[in-house]
Amino acid sequence: MKRQVGAVLLGAVVIRSFLSGSVLARANSGAPVTASTKISEASIMSERKPSPVHRSVQTASGRISYTEQGTGPVALFVHGVLLNGHLWRHQLEDLSDIRRCIAVDLLAHGDTEIAPDQDVSVTANAKMLKEFLNALHIDQVDLVGNDSGGGIAQIFAALYPESVRSLTLTDCDTHDNWPPEAFKPFLAMAAAGGLRGTMETMLSDKNVYRSPQALGPAYEHPDQLSDDSIEKYLRPLVSTEQRTLDLQRFLAAFDNKHTLAIEAKLKTLQAPTLIVWGTNDVYFDVKWSRWLAENIPGTLRRVELQGARIFFPEERSQDFNKELRTHWQAAQKAAGQAAR
Repeated sequence: MKRQVGAVLLGAVVIRSFLSGSVLARANSGAPVTASTKISEASIMSERKPSPVHRSVQTASGRISYTEQGTGPVALFVHGVLLNGHLWRHQLEDLSDIRRCIAVDLLAHGDTEIAPDQDVSVTANAKMLKEFLNALHIDQVDLVGNDSGGGIAQIFAALYPESVRSLTLTDCDTHDNWPPEAFKPFLAMAAAGGLRGTMETMLSDKNVYRSPQALGPAYEHPDQLSDDSIEKYLRPLVSTEQRTLDLQRFLAAFDNKHTLAIEAKLKTLQAPTLIVWGTNDVYFDVKWSRWLAENIPGTLRRVELQGARIFFPEERSQDFNKELRTHWQAAQKAAGQAAR
């Protein structure tokens, strides 16, 4: 995903060394929906809150997997590359008292099922989100994105502004910084055929995932990331050869032409927007948060989380969830004033 990962993984020789070494919706929707309940530890401790439910719904882009929790206006959470809806578990748990929180699995990620030859680019993912909402008869959402999911959220908001009640962007691909320079070595590694072996190594030894040479730099405290979370993120990506190939196609489609194509529309976006950025992100410099704030006219607030890194929705969930609550209230107030 980034410089530290790519430096270790790029090239066939490095790949072999790495692999051999020790471091290596509602049910009332008209669309067919299947569901299974997964009760979190926090849910057991708080019986008053609804439990998260794992569902899937058929769309033109495939059978899209998602987890939802809570009732009320819909908040849609969009993860980035290599992850899935599990990233947002703390948001679903903590904010389900005020929102119907939905964490979707993108194309080529999580449990979402797709065709082996379909478009899985970031723009295709943005269009999938629209199909997904249509299938669940959802008109508007509070949209939240992280990493490449934040880039997808920008594209969605630019293409379908009427569907965005509010927008929240965290550390993410922006403007012509897609893919970032630091991510290009990882893309080269994947193109060279090292993707599956690398992920299998990280699964067999979870400390490889947490290491400074791999995804450790994405976290303030990588040692606190559980084995279970690593399994939830990576296991679906190696469940079959085709799933790994789908991810490889997703990576190969990274191109800033997608964000540049919607820049003019982004600069007219009036949706109330919150930008929250970690100041210690080794992948996305805080300058990109300023770029977004300056170019999205609907921006209400830009927040810097001191010392936070890219996956702070997991590590700084209380701080982030507080910002989301405040933002959604401000957006609702702004909408009420505009309606007068």
